[in-house]
Order: sequence, then structure tokens, then C-alpha cells
Amino acid sequence: MLHLLRELRVLGELRRRRDAEGQLRGSERELLKSYERNRDLSTRLLQAQETERARIAGELHRPNAKLTLKLEEPGGRISSLPLNVDAREAGGQLHHAGQVEVISSLPYYQQYFTDAQRGSGVFGKSIEAMRRLNAVGYGVEGSGLLLNLVYNPVGPYLPPAQAALEADYKRELKARFGVLFNGLFTITNMPINRFRLHLQKTGQLEPYMDKLLAAFNPAAAETVMCRSLISVGHDGRIYDCDFNQMLDMQAGELSIFDFDFERTLKRRIRFGEHCLGCTAGAGSSCGGATT
Repeated sequence: MLHLLRELRVLGELRRRRDAEGQLRGSERELLKSYERNRDLSTRLLQAQETERARIAGELHRPNAKLTLKLEEPGGRISSLPLNVDAREAGGQLHHAGQVEVISSLPYYQQYFTDAQRGSGVFGKSIEAMRRLNAVGYGVEGSGLLLNLVYNPVGPYLPPAQAALEADYKRELKARFGVLFNGLFTITNMPINRFRLHLQKTGQLEPYMDKLLAAFNPAAAETVMCRSLISVGHDGRIYDCDFNQMLDMQAGELSIFDFDFERTLKRRIRFGEHCLGCTAGAGSSCGGATT
């Protein structure tokens, strides 16, 4: 197994890297139109698959807003809105959207570390956004409106135990700022794009890859998200996971516009050395630890 993983690393180095942050296709109007079409088709897809679930990932790249939403069940609807809008407007749009899970990144529960990673003032804006969401029921126990946070390590490290860190987040955020949330997802930093460039420039890429390889967990490999989820681009193309989408590693010629469920199940999942990030330690996925 270790020999195979090392071969994957070599193949990954040989594979041409593509810029995951390429230029948006078309105008914003065309992008929004494509997003609306994908939303409607994805709803039909979920209804056709009965209990099968698919995570629909669409990045609209709107200024001052990045909200990741998860379609919970057939008949649900997806909505997107800036986090700096009025609380009443935010509540109205989210309630109108139905049972939507809000997932927001918060690097740490202390201002110093969050602002150091994301920029001055980001922590304060994040807390204000959480207060607005709390005001309309998100993150409040018993409301049925889920607000989950995401944690990434600052640097080439594996995340700590998810349950313990979640307890720390809940205790500190409630005591210091009076804000609530439902769960915390710990996600390993993937050695791709800007983080990979940072590792290369600082001479930490090889040690980090060795760390991921040494922490390989067979149980985590059994539950990698590409075995049960797909990622859909704004143009309808299908990817094995969000990270493959960032690397423009499309799952063959699959597209949601001519979707074939059986063909999708039989596809060969595309792997690269970045996959070691999902199999290290407690595992990593869009929903946090996998073991």
C-alpha cells in the first residue's frame, strides 16, 4: 500500500498542474443563469435517485460573499446571499430557501489567529454574521436550521481531534461573543494551489507530504468522500470531489446535463497525491473527519 501511495506521489509530480483559479467563463449574467439551471436540474436529479444524495458545489464568486450550502433532501432549494446584508433580509432569503444548511469557515475562535490568516477585521465580521444568522434561528438548538463551521490548520499540520475542538469552539464563542452553532468540521489542508505554492516557497512541501503519508489511515481511505459524493461545477461538469474540481480534474466526460447514474457509479475515480490529505489521521472531507 505504501509503495502504491509513493507511486501516486510521483505521478502527481509529473501531472501538469493547472490553475484552479482560472478566469470565470462568460459574464456574471451567464454564470448566474448557469447556476440557476444547475440548481433546477440537481433538484430533479435528487428526486430521481430517491434516497441518493449529491452535494452540489457552485462558486459564484460574488464580492464579499462566499456561502457554501448543502442540499439536504429532495424538494429542497438552494439560495445564496452576501453575509453582510441586513439580518432581516438574510433571514427572509434563507427561510424562503427551505431547509438549507449553512457552512462557514472560521479559522479559530480567537481574533488574533483568524485575522492573521484571513486579514484584519475578518474575525469581527464573521462574529457579526453569526449573530445575524443566530437572530433568525440558525445554529440555535431545536430550530432545525443548521449552522456549521469549518476549521483548517494554519500551516502544514494535521487538524486536532474534531470532537474536542468543537467543544472548545462552542464554549469560547458562546462565553466571549454569545454566538451559537451546531457543529464543527475539521478539514486537512490539501497540498494544492496556493497552499502548495506556499509549501514549495518555504521548503515544506516534501516534509508535509511525508507527514500525510506517515499518517495514512486505511479506515479513512474506506470512507473518502469521492466514494459517495460528486462535485458539480457551475458549467455542469462533474468531478469526483471538490479538490479535483479545484484542479480541473474532471470525472471523464460526465456532465449533469446528460447525467447517467449507472455510468457515474462505474466511473474510475481520478486520484493524485493530494488524496493523501483525505486519508491522513482521522480522515478529511467536506463534512469534516471521516473516522
